Amino acid sequence: MVNIKKVGVVGCGTMGGGITQVCAQAGYQVVVSEINNELLNKGLASINSFLSKSVEKGKLSPQDKDTTLSHIKGTTNMKDFAECDLVIEAAIENMELKKRIFSELDKICPANTILATNTSCLSIIDMAKATSRLEKVLGLHFFNPVPLMKLLEIVKTVATSDELIETAKEFGKSLDKTVVIAQDAPGFIVNRLMIPFLLDAIRMYESGVASREDIDAGVNLGLNHPMGPLTLSDLVGLDVVLFIANAIYDEFKDPKYAAPILLKKMVAAGWLGRKTGKGFYDYKK
Repeated sequence: MVNIKKVGVVGCGTMGGGITQVCAQAGYQVVVSEINNELLNKGLASINSFLSKSVEKGKLSPQDKDTTLSHIKGTTNMKDFAECDLVIEAAIENMELKKRIFSELDKICPANTILATNTSCLSIIDMAKATSRLEKVLGLHFFNPVPLMKLLEIVKTVATSDELIETAKEFGKSLDKTVVIAQDAPGFIVNRLMIPFLLDAIRMYESGVASREDIDAGVNLGLNHPMGPLTLSDLVGLDVVLFIANAIYDEFKDPKYAAPILLKKMVAAGWLGRKTGKGFYDYKK
């Protein structure tokens, strides 16, 4: 098993920043990259802000915050991943971009470095093909917000070695995550179950069966979910829901993954949920 001491993270956005933070808090040395200094500084500032709020709430000591930040090094140069034992790609969900990143990492990183992707639905073996180390590539799918969500989906391709899965399990546990293992099939476990559920709620609202508030209250209180499906869709991002639905539908051609017209229209209008201030609900107030 590979002894992981230094972790690389490609991308310091919402997911990459969260992954960087939990790895640093767990005691790993972390190198995180962005495509320019502006995005890098924005991502590092978000990590600092999250840790500062944790200190204010008494969940973290000021000393632990400083220690965590001392474990993080930001960079705009991919060559800084050369000494990492594990590199996690957390770029946007674009297959061609991810393949380019994996190809570049394959050239920069030593042969024993593990390469992982945080994709929520794309084919991991297709990314692995861009490298010369098929057996050392896997999925490490974290959930948003990474510091608060307890689950880590480990995704095994047809080529991933059993030894690597064991290493990944230990790594996940060291981050205080509960790990589940899924095969490299669209949506893995969580999104494959969640997407039809969200799409059904959108279809129900679209066809006038019930109001958005009543659909959400029904699931929230009747199924004991922390939030209803339309609120959850707004939180995830309607563009993300649509992207994952399309990706799974393209693979299975199962009508339950076909996106409702309302979802497509809302995304076209730029109503993406919380991040744009408007989705099924208005967040501008």
